[in-house]
Amino acid sequence: MFIGEYQHNLDDKGRMAVPAKFRALLKTGAVVTKGLDNCLFLYPKKEWQKMAPKLAALPFSKTNNRAISRHMLAGAMEVDFDNQGRIVLPEYLRQFAGLKKKAVIAGLYDRLEIWDEEAWQKYKAGTEAKSTDIAEALGELNV
Repeated sequence: MFIGEYQHNLDDKGRMAVPAKFRALLKTGAVVTKGLDNCLFLYPKKEWQKMAPKLAALPFSKTNNRAISRHMLAGAMEVDFDNQGRIVLPEYLRQFAGLKKKAVIAGLYDRLEIWDEEAWQKYKAGTEAKSTDIAEALGELNV
């Protein structure tokens, strides 16, 4: 299970360390892809193998289905860890997420999200300002 928020730097080659506590959950492989809200999703290979068939099975006759399938499947890349626990984020994914030097890795139970630090702070500020709306939505979901 992934939870928490961690700050890491990207080097000039696009390498970024993944928190040590998560590496064991990713040791059998990982996939990084374009996420939503201009972040990246990092899935353990096992979770990706559950998600990818669902995306591929969406009826392609619907515009939104084609768009999300292309977004996540064509945007995906398997990543490996080096000896220092780093992964290389491909340039096209760094550009998509607007990643500069500082990144935030956020744990969201079955996946990690990778955000540019500035974008994450802006997103959080906007979300936290709507905490009453979020609380109401949670109530409607019986959470």
